[in-house]
Amino acid sequence: MDIRAGRLEKEMTKNAAEFTSSLGFDHYIFDADVECNIAHTSMLKEEDIIDKDVADKIIKTLNELKEEGFEALTFDYAVEDIHMAVENYVTDKIGDIAGFMHTAKSRNDQVATDIRLALKIKVREIQKSILSFMEGLVETAREHKETIIVGYTHLQHAQPVTFAHHLMAYAQSLKRDYERLEDTYKRVNINPLGSAAMATTTFPINRETTTNLLGFDSYMENSMDGVSARDFIAETVFDLTMLTTNLSKICEELVLWSSYEFSLIEISDEFSSTSSIMPQKKNPDVAEVARSKCAIINGNLVTVLTILKAIPYTYNRDLQELTPHLWNACESSHDILNIVKDMTLSIKVFNGRGIELAESNFATATDLADLMVKEKSIPFRVAHEIVGKVVNEAFDNCIMLDNINSDFINRISVDIIGEELNLSNESIRKALDPVENVKLRNIPGGPSPEMVEIACKNTETFLEKEFEKCNN
Repeated sequence: MDIRAGRLEKEMTKNAAEFTSSLGFDHYIFDADVECNIAHTSMLKEEDIIDKDVADKIIKTLNELKEEGFEALTFDYAVEDIHMAVENYVTDKIGDIAGFMHTAKSRNDQVATDIRLALKIKVREIQKSILSFMEGLVETAREHKETIIVGYTHLQHAQPVTFAHHLMAYAQSLKRDYERLEDTYKRVNINPLGSAAMATTTFPINRETTTNLLGFDSYMENSMDGVSARDFIAETVFDLTMLTTNLSKICEELVLWSSYEFSLIEISDEFSSTSSIMPQKKNPDVAEVARSKCAIINGNLVTVLTILKAIPYTYNRDLQELTPHLWNACESSHDILNIVKDMTLSIKVFNGRGIELAESNFATATDLADLMVKEKSIPFRVAHEIVGKVVNEAFDNCIMLDNINSDFINRISVDIIGEELNLSNESIRKALDPVENVKLRNIPGGPSPEMVEIACKNTETFLEKEFEKCNN
C-alpha cells in the first residue's frame, strides 16, 4: 500500500527515502507495534467502530505475524517504517480490509505507544541486572566483613574501613540507579494511544480499553502532549548515564587496586589480557574498555537533549532520530552493567595487603585525636593540631605506628598546650590499631562488622521486594 498516492504525485527519491527511513532500528519496536495494533483493533471491535468479522481477521493475521516474527516482513525504503510494513503484511494476507486497523489512530500516537511498550521491557531487564549485581555484592561483602583496607579521600590514605563496607557503597549507588529507573518507569508507563495525529478522533474510541490491554497504568490526558512527549526518553537515558558513570568509577578502582602499587586485588584472567611484547603483563583490559564505553551513553544523552531542545509542538520527524540513541543507550549500558558485574564479583582480594596499607600511613590518626577529646576534654581542633605534629615528627624520624606512645605524645602536647596529656599506652594502641578502629565505628552506616551485616540484611529485604516487582 502506498500512502503517498492520494496526496503526492511524485515518488520520493531513493536517497531521500533511505535518509528519512527508520527501518534500520525499527526492529526494536516490532513486538510492541503488533501488540499495539491488536489492542487497538480489539477496542474498535468492542466499540462497534469496525465490523467484528473484519476485526477478527485482522487480529488473527497479526497473531500469525507475531508467531512468524520480524523476518516475515517485507522491507522497502519506500515503506518508510515498521508501521506500514506491518499493515502491508496484513493487507497482503487479507486484502484492503486490513486498512480498518488504522481507523482512529495515526502513526504519531502509534509510534509513541510502541516506544513506551518496548522501553518498559528494556527498563525492567536493566533493573533486574542491577538487582543481580547488588545481590552478588551482598554475598561477597559477607565474606569480607573483617577484611581491613584503607579508605581514601583525594586518593590519599584517609581512614580504615573494610572491603565489605566498600562493596556495600557500590550496592548503595546501584540502589539509587535502580530507584531512578523505577521512578522513570512511572512516566514511561502512560498510554498515548488515542491521541491520533495530535487532536484525537471523532470516532467513539475507548482509551481505557487499550490502556488496560497494553498494561499501562493510565493514558495521557492531552493529545498534543501524547504524540510529542519524549522527555521520558531523555529521562531514561540520563538514568542510564548515571548508572554507567557509577560503573565507570568501579572500573577505575579495579584498575587502580589491581596495580602493583596498590596490590589489593587481582582481576580474574577471564577479564584480563597480556602484552604482545612484555610477557609479565596482566592488563585490566575489560575494566578499561568498559570505563571508556560509558562515554557512549553520555554522548547519547547530549544528542537526545540537543534534538529535543527546539522542537515545536506537536509531532516532528526530528523525534524519529531520538530512538536510535535510546536503544543504543539501553543496549550499551546493559552490556556494560553485565560485564562489570561479572568482573567485580570474580576478583581475588589480598587480605593482608589491606591491613598493611592501613597500618603504614597513619590512617587511624583521627581516632587518636578523638581519644584526646574523650579522655582529656580538649577541643577537637587542639587535638587535631597535636596529632598533626605527632604524625609530622613520626614521618621525619621514621617512627612506626606501633612506636607512638604516651611519652612521645606528652612531649608534643607540652609544646602546643603547655601540659602533658598522659594518655595510657593501651588506649593509644587501641586508637591507632586499624582493626580496633573499625570495630569501634559501630554507628549506623559505619564500617564495623555489625553495621555492615545490618546493611546487608536491609539490602536483602529491598532485593526481595524489588525482584518480585520486576518479575511480575
